[in-house]
Amino acid sequence: MTTKTVLITGTSSGIGLAAAVAAARAGWHTVATMRDTSRADALLKAAAEAGVADLVQVKRLDVTDSESAAACVAEVVAEHGRLDAVVNNAGAGFVGTIEQHGMEQVRSVMEVNFFGVVELTRVALPHLRASGGRVITVTSVGGVVGQPFNEAYCAAKFAVEGFMESLAPVAASTGVQVAVVEPGAVASEFVNNVRLDVPAMLAEAGPYARALQGYVNHAMEAFDADTAQTSEQAAAPVIEALTAETMPFRIQTSEWARDFVAAKLTDLDGSAVQAMTTAWLR
Repeated sequence: MTTKTVLITGTSSGIGLAAAVAAARAGWHTVATMRDTSRADALLKAAAEAGVADLVQVKRLDVTDSESAAACVAEVVAEHGRLDAVVNNAGAGFVGTIEQHGMEQVRSVMEVNFFGVVELTRVALPHLRASGGRVITVTSVGGVVGQPFNEAYCAAKFAVEGFMESLAPVAASTGVQVAVVEPGAVASEFVNNVRLDVPAMLAEAGPYARALQGYVNHAMEAFDADTAQTSEQAAAPVIEALTAETMPFRIQTSEWARDFVAAKLTDLDGSAVQAMTTAWLR
């Protein structure tokens, strides 16, 4: 059988790295992309240790650059003759509230987390249609439940969920499956990449300082290594979706994530979610 090919974004660390190695272990030729390929050492080491280095190919892809996305997809198809799946994993977090952070920050978060996903999906769809392939997008429980001091991030993830939920039946009419994967707290480099200077944030928070301190306390507990999922645990449902005959549209990565999302989906007037998230600020 011809080896299937998957393109995964954001593979230098975290869920993307774990998913790339796991996809290769499942027998897929894995094109592992990242904006800065000088950061590929950890991925290549993990692939070698797993015995799948021959199935992992690193390519540069900046999801915020439409030309980069088109060029990368074209190279993959030219080199391998097919593209069977795309895993949109690249993302960037941002903590802050809109009054104190300008629109430039919001637009930056949207570019990475939303427009980058849309553009890569757009250029990949003709090739996925040819292979009867699939689009899997790593979103977040923050794409279902709006969370304090995560307005820009949650807005982007909400947008991704709405886009993919709308696209799914259209894509399915041409033989392409679409799914979103919703992790909860994951102990990974994603958290470190937000680069929070908590003392500085609190000093500059003004009237929001008390609420921000409460949120920081809550977040630190949620992302503690003893309570959060590992990257490998969060990546496992991605690979299950990649290899399943039929994917569900919405996939949570843990029982906690399922309960968290379910609380929103059954909260018709929003009062339960507001009570929950307000409690985080105390």
